[in-house]
Amino acid sequence: MKRSRSKSLNQEMNLTNMIDVVFAILIVFLISAPLMSQGIKVDLPNAEAPTLEQKKMLKVTITKDEKIFVSDMEVHLNDFNEIFKSLWQDEMPVVINADESVNYGIVMKVVSLAQVAGVKQLGFLTLDKDKKK
Repeated sequence: MKRSRSKSLNQEMNLTNMIDVVFAILIVFLISAPLMSQGIKVDLPNAEAPTLEQKKMLKVTITKDEKIFVSDMEVHLNDFNEIFKSLWQDEMPVVINADESVNYGIVMKVVSLAQVAGVKQLGFLTLDKDKKK
């Protein structure tokens, strides 16, 4: 009887398929990550104003349907003071980001509540006239 010689086994791992899958997943995340950022839709009014060069500021947003957001957290007007004071730090500028169709009275209520809280630097976000649709 003849014994067959066993062939030596190739024990190297083939990583090509795994690398392809990892790159495919990476590409999906790179494409979908910017789409996952959420924001509040606001149509800003036109105005000529200098840009505000402040790194740390508190943003208050008022939407078309008169919902108020303090730093992307929805707030009822009755609870505005306590939530605003918990997020606002002394000398931090506040920026009002109000839709152009919002009632002027609501914007002024928010501005007066911010001033009562002690805000000294208050600004409004606007669009440059050239950048309007």
